[in-house]
Amino acid sequence: MTITTNLLTRSVLLFFLLIISQIVLGQSKTPKYSNEFLSIGVDARALGMSKSVVASSNDVTTGYWNPAGLSELENDFEASIMHSSYFAGIANYDYAGFATRLDSSNFLAISVIRFAIDDIPDTRFLYDSNGAINYDRIQFFSAADYAFIFSYARSIPKLGSLQLGANLKIIHRSVGSFAHAWGFGLDAGLKYQLHKFQIGLMARDITGTFNAWTHNIELVKDVYLQTGNEIPTNRVEITLPRVILGVSRNFQINEKFNILPEIDLEVTFDGKRNTLAYVSRTSFAPKGGLEIGYQRKIFLRFGAGDFQEVKEFDGETDHTFQPNFGLGVNIKGLQIDYALTDIGNQAEALYSHVFSLKYGWNGKNEDH
Repeated sequence: MTITTNLLTRSVLLFFLLIISQIVLGQSKTPKYSNEFLSIGVDARALGMSKSVVASSNDVTTGYWNPAGLSELENDFEASIMHSSYFAGIANYDYAGFATRLDSSNFLAISVIRFAIDDIPDTRFLYDSNGAINYDRIQFFSAADYAFIFSYARSIPKLGSLQLGANLKIIHRSVGSFAHAWGFGLDAGLKYQLHKFQIGLMARDITGTFNAWTHNIELVKDVYLQTGNEIPTNRVEITLPRVILGVSRNFQINEKFNILPEIDLEVTFDGKRNTLAYVSRTSFAPKGGLEIGYQRKIFLRFGAGDFQEVKEFDGETDHTFQPNFGLGVNIKGLQIDYALTDIGNQAEALYSHVFSLKYGWNGKNEDH
């Protein structure tokens, strides 16, 4: 037991040292809210619980939330898709994921995310050579962000119930033909069963995620000069690490009902954010979720997150939070989930309806 405890302690310490070293190196030269499209989240179940699933997620979507959870896959293969739209349908967000069991200890997954605003009018050529407006000259482009996430997880029997996981992320961002960027980064996660509690730790962008931007200056140079704007230059953008700690426990009420609560704490290091607690460049954002299940077939979910301290126009300070709600049903292995999320708690028009599907199946002649 002593050897196991020492190995676990060393693993956790190494995990944190790697994160801290990258934070210290990058804090002074990185922008805040870099690659924020990767913070929106996937899966209606998770969004209905205000993204509080780092400790409890154990299906294909955990490749995004905490790759260590892939070690708890119940099927040989799992697939999931999700679609949502924000800001009255202006922005579209899509996700697809696939996970598979290699053997009893090793697991793989791939996730693809797209967040985009499509059909943006390009009015640079609205006027023809005679100075007349010609709407036929309007062209359209998309501002789109893509992420390809390759996940690996492994359970460590020698360390009790310890599970480790990692993500390799490849990112592509584009603004029509005006600019594009390629980037890459790494995530690391772990899960551990402590008595009846499930503990999850997820570190995103542990090495810093690098986006190298290239601008097609000739396409916008004249417009920028005429409007007095600064001409963009090619540059590298770095996303600093963030850490999410989660604790959950499943309460089996009786043979039919169970309740699964989870509390998470997200810590960012890229500067003061509008959260309830912060110290210097470090911000702390708590959130929580609750899932009530009936025979593992019908689910009711609630969540609360994005707790903020907001300064009103009259100088008074107010506190807001984002409430979420979700429903789920499992029909012969097909999981259908729905979530109603409130983006920023600003107005009813910004509420978003999120739907996702998941399906798991086993290979032939396999018994797990």
